[in-house]
Amino acid sequence: MGAWDIIFEPSVPPALIFVLAAAGIAVIAYSAFRRARGTPWRAAALAITLVALVNPTMRQEDRQSVPDVAAIVVDRSDSMDIGKRPAEAQAALARVEAGLKAIKGIETRIVHVEGGAEGADENGEGTRAFAALEQALSDVPRERVAGAILITDGEVHDVPKNAQTLGFKAPVHSLIVGRKNERDRRLTVLEAPRFGIVDEPMKLAFRVDDTGAVATEKIQAPVSISIDGQETMRTSVTVGEKTEVTLSLKHGGPNVIEIDVAPGSDELTLLNNRAVVVANGIRDRLRVLLVSGEPHPGERTWRNLLKADPSVDLVHFTILRPPEKQDGTPINELSLIAFPTRELFVEKLDQFDLIIFDRFKRQGVLPLEYLSNIARYVEDGGAVLDAAGPAFATPFSLYRTPLAAVLPAQPTGDITLGGFKPEVTDTGCKHPVTADLPGAEGSSPQWGRWFRVIDSKVDRGEVVMSAPGGRPLMVLDHAGKGRVAQLLSDQIWLWSRGFEGGGPHAELLRRLAHWLMKEPDLEEENLAASIEGGTLAVRRRTMADTTPPAEVTMPSGKTVPLALEKTAPGRFEGRLAAKELGLYRIAQGGLNAVTAAGPLNPKEFADVRATDQLLKPIASATGGGTYWVGADADDTPQLRGVRPGHDAAGSDWIGLRRNEQYLVRAVHQVPLLSGPIALILILGALALAWRREGR
Repeated sequence: MGAWDIIFEPSVPPALIFVLAAAGIAVIAYSAFRRARGTPWRAAALAITLVALVNPTMRQEDRQSVPDVAAIVVDRSDSMDIGKRPAEAQAALARVEAGLKAIKGIETRIVHVEGGAEGADENGEGTRAFAALEQALSDVPRERVAGAILITDGEVHDVPKNAQTLGFKAPVHSLIVGRKNERDRRLTVLEAPRFGIVDEPMKLAFRVDDTGAVATEKIQAPVSISIDGQETMRTSVTVGEKTEVTLSLKHGGPNVIEIDVAPGSDELTLLNNRAVVVANGIRDRLRVLLVSGEPHPGERTWRNLLKADPSVDLVHFTILRPPEKQDGTPINELSLIAFPTRELFVEKLDQFDLIIFDRFKRQGVLPLEYLSNIARYVEDGGAVLDAAGPAFATPFSLYRTPLAAVLPAQPTGDITLGGFKPEVTDTGCKHPVTADLPGAEGSSPQWGRWFRVIDSKVDRGEVVMSAPGGRPLMVLDHAGKGRVAQLLSDQIWLWSRGFEGGGPHAELLRRLAHWLMKEPDLEEENLAASIEGGTLAVRRRTMADTTPPAEVTMPSGKTVPLALEKTAPGRFEGRLAAKELGLYRIAQGGLNAVTAAGPLNPKEFADVRATDQLLKPIASATGGGTYWVGADADDTPQLRGVRPGHDAAGSDWIGLRRNEQYLVRAVHQVPLLSGPIALILILGALALAWRREGR
């Protein structure tokens, strides 16, 4: 129940009251000037009239006090997991809660700033304590906010620039967990290209700092650099100075570059001793040599496919006039150019990424020495694709040359004619070149027929496509460091022409070419990892029927096994909750993969030293304080309530504002001068004035 007070509720607009008052005062003044005897009673009548118009009322409110709201923001980001910080933060929270319970009329709200892959830093924004504070007080009127207390290591990355942006006028206090003048070694990437040309040099710049330490002499720190989990460089760098290294990417697509520095003498965590850079490898115009043995309907299929790719630099030669052809035509009248065999197969052979023989027939154009060079080119890491025609089954076959040393299939001398649909073998269902090939679904392939296959015996390699009767149609093999593919039919052009609905010729030949050029995504044995919605997904592709568990190394260094389940022929997958922020390393079957949860180089670990410098400005602007606390209860300041306008912080105490807000449940009002009474008084005053003036 509140106290009685007087309010005014005018019966007419205040402007009209002012006009009446002015007119009345003028009349009274004139009467006084004329020395009229009824002037006092006229003045009384005017006064009563004005009082009646402003309607004075006695009012009493039934009030219910409402509690003020104090918010406690507890930092549980990854930097708060260092050393004794979690225990100290929990102890400080318990003491603050106990202190708030001792203050009557304060409601406490506790909000946590989580860390890990699903926490505050998943977008690389660091610890967002004030965003959590805003969310906690989003439904509280600003007049009820008593204040906020942050329990943190001080590494807060969304501190407001001024107090006005907070949305309330109350003190903000900070309890800093940790130790003053901490030291830590960290690695910072200064310059990192987002892409690079495969096998071309690229520069990477970084710096190693021993933060908090006073350098008296130059210190050397060992650094190792790995690409896709494979160490490529070890060096020693000077602490505090910029270091540049030169690297080269080995394949197209994402290349994960890790930089690790050895621990320093004083370390808070090793998580910021590592930095990760993802550079996309770009191939610089693939050079392909296409040698067609003789003109045929499928020759344009190969040419169109390769010319359609702007990244392919194609050199195409068709042998139109073999040496044995003698028709008496003078050389100077021929419009053909000589085949530059020595330039291509001796001087510039290593410059090609892929060599394709299309229905090639040994006609004496290429000496056996040159074909022997091609065999060595493959064994040294090159790639050859042989699209065989009828000549492959004759004595003029490419197999009757030194190139037979790398060809996985040898001709039997027979050619099978007749319509058939190419089929993907069981091995092909596992191989990335032919797995999930469009149209291969179901018991019968949904594509057009071919009409010729060169019967061959497979000595080695993998048969991924076959003709009826189990005859090999496409054979893939590894030869030394290089790769070889044989297509034992020249009928794929029927698919490109749409015969009987055509087939996936472009997709098949694209995969085949990229497999020959060792694209990582088309490797038979491949291990890949990614973060999907807070979950680590590990995918394994293999030609085997089973695969052992993968070994996952968490960002914290903890290692856990992960079982992989079969999802399709030759493909296995496993999932694990990615609760930690940073780089995950996966190893299995001699393969390695890496992926990052959250940003590659989290702001959270840029500097993990406890500090009060970031929060001091906002604490000072709001009248709050900043305090260092530990496990000892004496370190935590006392809590007390303070009135608005009074100091809210001291050397050993924290103040929370008492707003004394309330809700009005009912209102009682009593008019001081009712209408009838006012009318009687006015008429009485006028009557007395008339009587006085009538004498």
